[in-house]
Amino acid sequence: MKLLSVNAGSSSLKFRLYEMPAEKVLTKGNFERIGEEMGDYTIRVGDEKIHKSAHLQNHDIAVQILLEELISNNIVKSLDEIEAVGHRIVHGGNKYSKSVVITERVLQEIESISDLAPLHNPAALHGVKAFKENIPNAKMVACFDTAFHQTMDETTYLYPVPYEWYIKYDVRKYGFHGLSHKFITEKVASLLAKAPNLIICHIGNGASISAIKEGICIDTSMGFTPNAGIMMGTRSGDIDYSIISYIMKKAERNLEWVDQKLNKASGLQGIAGMSDLRDIDRAYDANEQKVVLAIDMYTNKIVDYIARYFMKLEGVVDAICFTAGGGENDDIIRREVVKKLKPLGVILDDEKNKNTIVRKGVEGIISKNGSKIPVYVLATDEELMIARDTYAIIEEK
Repeated sequence: MKLLSVNAGSSSLKFRLYEMPAEKVLTKGNFERIGEEMGDYTIRVGDEKIHKSAHLQNHDIAVQILLEELISNNIVKSLDEIEAVGHRIVHGGNKYSKSVVITERVLQEIESISDLAPLHNPAALHGVKAFKENIPNAKMVACFDTAFHQTMDETTYLYPVPYEWYIKYDVRKYGFHGLSHKFITEKVASLLAKAPNLIICHIGNGASISAIKEGICIDTSMGFTPNAGIMMGTRSGDIDYSIISYIMKKAERNLEWVDQKLNKASGLQGIAGMSDLRDIDRAYDANEQKVVLAIDMYTNKIVDYIARYFMKLEGVVDAICFTAGGGENDDIIRREVVKKLKPLGVILDDEKNKNTIVRKGVEGIISKNGSKIPVYVLATDEELMIARDTYAIIEEK
């Protein structure tokens, strides 16, 4: 079965075409600057990466060009070969705890909760509708980034605010990066041949940490929005909410300005003046004081959540896992986090840590044999998780 895995953003469209169940990638690529005066896209054909510019007025045009490229480059002879399309949907609210076949009712429900993810859900819906129009015979599946975390109990997902806010306005913890956390959970379950207890650290520009008990998520650091939890590349993470009204008055600014600052100009960017971990690592090695401060704060926040989840898992943890761009490739962040976990009996192997870089094809354990909890560095793959979920649902039908 040929199956497309799709991640539509507000101005972008990433895709992979798989041959399932072999999980062979037939092609992949992405469209950027959709809706702008001039956009561009890349598509891999064999060993060649093709890059072109195009006027991408909307997602429908991007999808049409993508499908034309699949035909013209002989990746598929007919669009009827594509039997299914899996779509990443950022927010499923409290309605969806697993991936589902997309029906008109599902589309309406996704649209009804778009105010919970105003930048992401409408874009995903554009992508779904464009593929439905262009390959109507293909089954469409929604894979929700919030679904994996819906196993949290209400003592965890409720906020200590008026209960009416939850009933009327759906105010609760949702969690994000669920496709990544699910992928790593299944990967470790396969490695250990058991339903594991894990603490997963998804460390990218956005970052989240989850507690997994016997293969099920029981808590996660992101909350009602992705701005909750640990300090991130440009997001503040958890702060005292009173700062918002205080700064609005002092700086004589509106809520939108403060919201933009907390999402786009805080975190590592706010303290160090930069958010790319590669730049930060170079500045850290040069002992730039603001960067040293930022790294210390950043790793403290990660350790705080690891320690919290260690207690929530009653001290029974099969592995601590680092994943995503920073977790997979940043040995400095990993080193500084693991050093601070010494009270839990976690011991880093410095040489393994330095040599374990996923972009170089190396993943594995970076802790010493005597460490009470093994520490893994593992590649995540959200697109493959979408493909697996989609294939499983189509096969069930």
